[in-house]
Order: sequence, then C-alpha cells, then structure tokens
Amino acid sequence: MNVMNLNVIPPPSRAATDLNYEADLKVALDPILVELLDRAEAAGWDRRKAAYTVMFLAARNLTDGKGPPGNGSSAG
Repeated sequence: MNVMNLNVIPPPSRAATDLNYEADLKVALDPILVELLDRAEAAGWDRRKAAYTVMFLAARNLTDGKGPPGNGSSAG
C-alpha cells in the first residue's frame, strides 16, 4: 500500500518544458483529487458533479487574474 501525506505536494523534479513534467504533475495531484472527491461523496455530494465543479473552479482560478497576462481583462 502506497501511503502519501496529502498535506504535502512534492515539488517538480523537472523543468516545466520537459516532456514528462505534466505526467509528474498528474502523479502528484491525483491522490489529492481522489481524496477530495471521496470526501465530497462521503458528505453526500454527487461525485460526478463534484468533479465537474472542481474543473469549473480550476478554470475560474485561471481567469480570475491568476493566469498569464493578456487574458482579456482590462486595467484601469
């Protein structure tokens, strides 16, 4: 059994331009996402709707000023 401390996300071991960077990130985040969805389901939420909501919130975080410049928002 592989036990992981869900409070710690391991740092990247490769440059963001490395072809395996995204695969490593999926490995790092997958157990945290599974745990989040398990907890939501245990609390009575529909797992599929919870997953959709996580995708929505993740996308919103990219468009709410935390993404790269030039995302369509105007200053001033």
